[in-house]
Order: sequence, then C-alpha cells, then structure tokens
Amino acid sequence: DGADVVIVNTCGFLDSAKAESLQAIGDAMAENGRVIVTGCMGAQPEEIREKYPNLLAVTGPQAYESVVAAVHEAVPPAHDPFLDLVPPQGVKLTPRHYAYLKISEGCNNRCTFCIIPQLRGDLVSRPAADVLREAEKLVKAGVKELLVVSQDTSAYGIDTRYATSPWRDREVRARFYDLAKELGELGAWVRLHYVYPYPHVDEVIPLMAEGKVLPYLDMPLQHASPTVLKRMRRPGNQEKMLERIRSWRTTCPDLAIRSTFIVGFPGETEEEFEELLTWLKEAKLERVGCFQYEPVRGAPANEVAEAVPDAVKAERQRRFMETQQAVSLRLQKAKVGKRLPVIIDAAGPTVAKGRSKYDAPEIDGNVHVAFRRPVRVGDIVTVKIESADAYDLHGVAV
Repeated sequence: DGADVVIVNTCGFLDSAKAESLQAIGDAMAENGRVIVTGCMGAQPEEIREKYPNLLAVTGPQAYESVVAAVHEAVPPAHDPFLDLVPPQGVKLTPRHYAYLKISEGCNNRCTFCIIPQLRGDLVSRPAADVLREAEKLVKAGVKELLVVSQDTSAYGIDTRYATSPWRDREVRARFYDLAKELGELGAWVRLHYVYPYPHVDEVIPLMAEGKVLPYLDMPLQHASPTVLKRMRRPGNQEKMLERIRSWRTTCPDLAIRSTFIVGFPGETEEEFEELLTWLKEAKLERVGCFQYEPVRGAPANEVAEAVPDAVKAERQRRFMETQQAVSLRLQKAKVGKRLPVIIDAAGPTVAKGRSKYDAPEIDGNVHVAFRRPVRVGDIVTVKIESADAYDLHGVAV
C-alpha cells in the first residue's frame, strides 16, 4: 500500500490462471490503485481493461521496455546513489543460492491443448555467450544452483541453426548439448527443466554421469496412450520412450526423471487411461505431477473429441496419484542409508530443510536435515538418509 506503483505479472494459459491474475489485479487496485499489468494476459488487453478501466498501463509478454516506460511515466525516476547501484548480476526474485536461467522464449510445437505459441510466439533462442555470461555473473554472486528454463529447452538454438557466439577464448554453438556442457564448467549445480524428448537429449546423459550437470531431467510427457498423444499432437511411441529411459539409466544409474501428465483429455477412454497407469508402473519415474485437463480458450483440443466429465477427471487424478505414490515410495526408500549432497533452503535451530540433486525447488520433495554444527542457507552439506516417505527424505548432516 505504500508503493508508488504496483506491477502485476499475469498468466493467460488457463481460465483458472486468468481468474487468478484478474483477482491479483483487483487486489492491487484495492490496496494501491496505481497498477501496471504485464505478462501473457496483456496480449489480449480488452478483457483486462473491461474489468479494470483505470489501470495505468497494460503491456504484453516479454515487453520489458514497455513496463519500464510505463513505470517511468507513472513515477519519473529521480537519481538516487543508493538505488542506482544495482549489482552486476541484477536483482533476482529467488533466494541468493539458486536462480532461474532462461535460454529462450516461445515454442515451435503445436500441441492441441496449448496456446503458448499464440501468446509468446515461436521459439527465439538467446545467443549461447549471452546465457553463459549471465550464468557466470550469477555464480560469481553466490548462486550455487542454476535452473535452466524455457518453453522448450531441448529445442534451444534450432531457430538460429545453432549459431556460434564468442565465449572466453572460443566459439560456442547455441545447442542444447554445448550449452549444458559449458554451464557444467562453472562450478554450480545445473538443473535442466522442460526438456522435450528429442533424440539429441541422449547426448546430455553422459554429462550427468560425469557430474557436469545434475542427474535430473524435467520432461513433461503429458500421456502414454498413443491415441491420446496423437490427439494432443505429441510424440506417440511410448514403448520407445521406455527403451530410452532404460538406456539413460544404464548410462547414468542415479538419473531422476520428473514429468507431468494430463488426465481427462477430451475423448480419453478408460482403456486409454489404463494404458497410462500401466506405462507409469513400468517407467518408474521419480517425480510426477498430474493435472486434470482444463479447456483453454482458443486451443484445438476443445474440438478433437467429447469432454470428459469433471467427476471422471477427479477420479482418474486420484487413481493416478495413488499409483505413482507407490512407485515414488519404493524409489525413495531405496535412498535410505545413502549419503547425499543436499543444498539448504531454510535453516531452523536444530533441523534444516533442503533438497537433494533429485529435487527442484517448490515442485519436488525436501530433505529434512538434523544437524549438530550450524548450517546456513545455500550450504551444500552431506546428509545420511535415515527415513523416507513418498515425497520427502529425513536424515542427519555428517
């Protein structure tokens, strides 16, 4: 309520996300009244302006300069020697010890349930040297973990034909493998998110086995039934996917795979859902999220088949999570007795909360660490695991 201006960053992907964004705008208007809106909903400003006509400005996704211009129009900048001393790594919204590293914007895929290309456009990759310079600054500023993100991380560089750019004493290609390899030389944990399962992903697994990047792949697979995947316009050979996962685990035995799946996609039959459950038991993925299909305005999926009733979606989500919890629990219990490096996210008087190499912040599990010597946020400590449940581990710092 004391701010000169409030910026609300919106999501326009799902109707529920739009409703949440509009609620946040309403809260900001009620608390402050001087509000600038940006993000994906800003690509279609009429809906926002209709509800909140007195906004200072509405800008679209990636429109950083427009946001700053709107702020300066509302609050003309005055020189302040303290505030003007922005650190070289910029100002992050994450804790000091980890940071998200965005390598591209947009997406070339045309999944029937998704409107991201309409909101954010086709793939636009950053030059490899730009990404590496940002990563180097972050590591020098104390970041211990780099979380590589984009809408389609493994497509990185396709739009530029893997163009090279000068980094240190050499040219580096804007290519998924090359970038991962160079990031792995910076001395921080490197975690790969939103990796679409293109064939060249296989090349990165040896880097994980060598300890260059974390043995962790966030790979949203969405379903396992070939017929559902065809309606989604996704790769449909899940038998081959199982073979690849087995091959990856042969190369890197401690690989952890996180994935997300959609249940209740239009036309999903009980038989197709059972195919998904069977595949899930065989794949033995470490971390899995499940979402009920939600219609997205403008997405082709709404027209491909009949909608699945909400009660059926909820029941399938429950059965899916029960199936996965049994898988997760077995995999978690296999870690009991092992010694794992753990990065500390929060430290209490006698117990700290952290994450292993197999856990990304906010979406995966935690490791609860009892300790005798003081530990600080950002420390990476060795922890002997003493017990496990389906999501979290418990252990003692050694």
